[in-house]
This record gives sequence, structure tokens and C-alpha cells, in this order.
Amino acid sequence: MTQSPPRTQSLPRRAWDWLPTTATRPIRVLAWLSFVMQVVLIATGGAVRLTASGLGCPTWPQCTAGSVTNTPELGIHGIIEFGNRMLTVLLVIVVIVVFVAMLRMWKTRRDLFVLALLQGISIPVQAVLGGLTVLSGLNPYVVGAHFVLSILLVILTTLLVYRAYRGPRGVIRTAPRWFIVTAHVTSLFVALTVIFGILTTGSGPHPGDSLDAKHLAPRNGLNSQVIQTVHSIPAYVTVALTLLLVVAAWGFARRTVTSQSTRRFTVVLLAIEAVQVVVGLVQASLGLPIALVNIHLVLAALLVAAMTALALSLRSGPAVGDLSARA
Repeated sequence: MTQSPPRTQSLPRRAWDWLPTTATRPIRVLAWLSFVMQVVLIATGGAVRLTASGLGCPTWPQCTAGSVTNTPELGIHGIIEFGNRMLTVLLVIVVIVVFVAMLRMWKTRRDLFVLALLQGISIPVQAVLGGLTVLSGLNPYVVGAHFVLSILLVILTTLLVYRAYRGPRGVIRTAPRWFIVTAHVTSLFVALTVIFGILTTGSGPHPGDSLDAKHLAPRNGLNSQVIQTVHSIPAYVTVALTLLLVVAAWGFARRTVTSQSTRRFTVVLLAIEAVQVVVGLVQASLGLPIALVNIHLVLAALLVAAMTALALSLRSGPAVGDLSARA
């Protein structure tokens, strides 16, 4: 009796088998791409607001009534706003690719699968908030909520990158308890700095739509000088606490802070804060030029990312790469 030839696998089955079950190099590249795209989107979103192009496309989801794309009548503001929307489409493609690439990890690396899933779920939430931003006439609180979600996605993609290199969450502390508590208190002040920064921006001279004097986006009504001072307090506390962490990690507590990643991330965090403080002071003295304000926004995202990475490094797990060397 002759044996029948083996049946070839179907295309879907071969595609499924091709997907990785561990954090391979392509997975890490995709994780980095997710992170970079979130930061870039914050930069371009800031550019839309700061160039008074927030209503460059006056409707949503279409750009203008009867047209998905911008029209010549909308001018440069329409081009800028529509370009930002197209970048969002590119982000959606990246998020879909990341999620598909991690489908087979739902058992072997469920942490990565869940992070990719959460990033995917965020897309419709972002779309709804983006639509509400336009439909509310750039209400500063809606705009602020949109930025908060963007910052949360920076945290999420930082987690994705870190876990792709360092494996699932570890259970062994890599620093003394007081150091870990100080780091988490620092993260609280980072969050307060960002929140008060959003309120400061919502009271300032960049409403996002100043095409003519009769149509200005609303402000939140807070006194800009007062809220700017309030914003600076948690910022300086953050710097002071970070200095303590750096001195402890590299000096008197070096033997008990066992993670090289932790030591490096304290320096990265302090460096970003130093640049952020300088940019903040200079932009305030120059009357908030749009270029410096946008740099300040991007630095806020990088600040949150560095703080997240530092917090993650406080517990060790089965390392599969060296993220700290790339930080």
C-alpha cells in the first residue's frame, strides 16, 4: 500500500506558524517604532496647535464638509492639520502590525500581547477624543485630555520596549526599599508636573485656532502667571528628588543599587529634566515662541518615558537583552 504525499499547509496556517512566539529582534524593532511614533505624534499634534491649525480641518472625521482631504481654500492650516491626521493613519498601521506580530505570544509572552492589545484599543479612543477636540472648538480641557491619553500611550509603549528586552516583570528588588519609594514619589511629581503643564498651556497664548480675532478657541480661565508658578513647583521637586536618586545610585548607595540599568536611567532622567528646565525658563522669558513650546511638549513625553523606564528597572526579571545600553 503506497503512502499518500503529505498535505501542504494552508496559507493562513503557514502565516500563523511564521509569527514569533518570543521577543525576537523584529519584535523589538516594532516596539521601538511604536514608541517613536507616539512621541512624533505628540510633536506634530503640538505643531498643529501652535501654528493655529487646530481647526485647519473644521470637521471630523472628514476634513471639510464633502471632502475627506484638505482643500485649497483651507490654506496652510488645512495642510498642517490634514498632515497630522495622515500621520495618525500611519500610526494605526504600525499598531495593527505590532498586534498581529504578537498574536502567537498570547500564551508565551502574555505581557507583550496585552500591551499590544491595549495599544490597539487606544486607537478608537484617540479617534473619538480627536473628534471631540474639533467638535468642541478646541476646548482646552478636551485638548488636555487628548494629551493625557497620548502621555499614557508613551508609558504603554515604553513598557512594550522595556519588556521586549528585559522579559516579564521581575520579583527581585534591585535597590533598597527607601530608594524604590523615592523613585515612585518622583514619578508622582512627574505626573503633577505634566498635569499642571497642561493647565498652564490651556491658559496661555496658544489656543490652537487664531485665524481671526473673532474666532479664538476658548481658554480655561486660569491666571497664567499663577498656574505657571504652580507648574514649576513639582518640576523643581522632581529635579531635587532625581538628584538624590543619582547621588544614591552612583555614590553612597551604589553597592545596594545592583541594577546598572537603574543607575543609567537616573542619569538619563536627570539630563532630560535639566534640558526641560532650561527650555521652560527660556521660552517663558522669550514670550513662549512656538518652536520652544513644542520642544517642551516633546521633552515632557521623553521625561515620562525615562521615569517609566527607571521605575521598571527597580525589579529584575529574566533579562533577554540590554535596553539600558540603548537608553
